[in-house]
Amino acid sequence: MSSHHFVRDKQEPALIIANGEECSNDLLNQLLEWNPYVLVLDGALDRVLMKGIKIDAVLGDFDSINVNRLSVDDEQQIEWLYTEDQNYTDLEKGIQHLIKQGHKAANIVWATGKRMDHSFNNMVTMAKYRNELSLCMLDNYSRAFCLTPGKPFSKFYASGSIVSLMPLTDIRNIKTTGLRYNLKGEDLEIPTRTGSSNEAETDGIIEVAYDSGILFLMECVD
Repeated sequence: MSSHHFVRDKQEPALIIANGEECSNDLLNQLLEWNPYVLVLDGALDRVLMKGIKIDAVLGDFDSINVNRLSVDDEQQIEWLYTEDQNYTDLEKGIQHLIKQGHKAANIVWATGKRMDHSFNNMVTMAKYRNELSLCMLDNYSRAFCLTPGKPFSKFYASGSIVSLMPLTDIRNIKTTGLRYNLKGEDLEIPTRTGSSNEAETDGIIEVAYDSGILFLMECVD
């Protein structure tokens, strides 16, 4: 399993490894290559160490850890972040830690695919901190991140790429270009209307702009 590089003034995204379903080793290796600071939530530590991943910190109450902490410290220097506040999930506490450390962005893996309530809550947590840290959640099938109202988004996509616009709250006056089914000043309203399973009409730039609300863009593959 790949190691990771040094941090350049915290400009590269950090990586949070949560305790959900594992992603592929290919995806994990790609993230480890470009995300130099790795924070593991304690429930996943045993699985992470079994893969031989070099990590920087582990966060939690450590009740679920089976490995011997001293033996781990002999192999690599790890910052042990003890947190017992039950008002926040471990993922939320991990995000708070990165913000305090001055990180600007983070990718999150192993945060979906097991309990549905955990997956949903992890998405809500991303939305909660969207203005403080640029967050992206990835698994083998999707890449999800929040857009910003009043700040147009544009990105190149290959023809047929699945682009879902998923509102967490009501979205006002959304306009898109480059999609097969473009939105022209319409609203997305929970629970009656979302923007699931749209796609890039051709190779080219997709643009999304809207006035208000919390909106996820999800890049998906079947």
